[in-house]
Amino acid sequence: MSKKAIIAMSGGVDSSVAAFLMKSRGFDCIGATMKLYDNDDLALSREKTCCSLDDIEDARAVAGRLDMPYYVFNFKEDFKEKVIDRFIFTYENGGTPNPCIDCNRYLKFEKLFQRMKELEYDFVVTGHYARIEEKEGRFFLKKAVDASKDQSYVLYSLTQQQLAHIIFPLGEYTKIQIREIAEKQGFLNARKKDSQDICFVPDGDYAKFIENYTGKTYPPGDFVDSYGNVLGRHQGIIRYTNGQRKGLGVAFGKPMYVSGKNPKKNTVTLCSNDELFSAELTADNFNWIISAPDKEVKCTAKVRYNMQEQNATAYVIDENKVKIVFDEPQRAITKGQAVVLYDGDTVLGGGTIL
Repeated sequence: MSKKAIIAMSGGVDSSVAAFLMKSRGFDCIGATMKLYDNDDLALSREKTCCSLDDIEDARAVAGRLDMPYYVFNFKEDFKEKVIDRFIFTYENGGTPNPCIDCNRYLKFEKLFQRMKELEYDFVVTGHYARIEEKEGRFFLKKAVDASKDQSYVLYSLTQQQLAHIIFPLGEYTKIQIREIAEKQGFLNARKKDSQDICFVPDGDYAKFIENYTGKTYPPGDFVDSYGNVLGRHQGIIRYTNGQRKGLGVAFGKPMYVSGKNPKKNTVTLCSNDELFSAELTADNFNWIISAPDKEVKCTAKVRYNMQEQNATAYVIDENKVKIVFDEPQRAITKGQAVVLYDGDTVLGGGTIL
């Protein structure tokens, strides 16, 4: 009896090739696109976003070519609550969110997982560049073979139960190979451009999106230095993130960078580049993929998606919190972002930076 898999299809080349590879392995597959929002609800133009009607039609066309049933699942309410509202809350409270991590955690591997169980399917399959290995009944999340495309950082929240029912068929391939497979299969999206931006903020103007969506205005306040001295005026706390230099709108006579935000006082703290470096952080909502270590563990860690991992030691504070001390100070560690720990090419776990 063949195994059954739900393929999460975005309309892009990666998920399309994931579907083809699963069919080639003899799986009984259906394609599914998650309907996350209506462009009109978010005041977005149709052309600029992923998850648009065009993307749905691309996914439907590929599913048809592979002779797979295809469905669109309406997860708009969950996306609003678990991704958009959390995104706004984090900005309003002085952090910088990572909505792609929340979308993976709460939509792809929670809601779609639930749908998989309801339909009595065996696996959820996505086009992520990562690998899963099983050893003696335990599941390990590993980096992709193509280091330039590795997405293990955004998958740190996966549990053992989830990993047992997830397949990442692209983990062993390079992006070039994936496009070649798509062209050979005649997929209309073989050369489709990868989406780089947050899907619901395609122009990158987070502040404008938040103001339009909430109907709120975020008042100006003071730029201050590390001692509380007023340096100038900012244009609303949601417009800034740690490490930012450009767009401050004030000349200081020397380069100044955002180092923190205080929503209660409505201040944005600025500092020199040297002051941006720190060697420690605390993370909560921490997920250990296998199990929490009994004591500290030597590892490598990254505090943003596009950075080289750095040597560190992780100390378990409690079941949710972990303190991480880097061998060398790191630049612009940012509240709201994720810290992810590795042992070689294996993900140990991750959490949200406080």
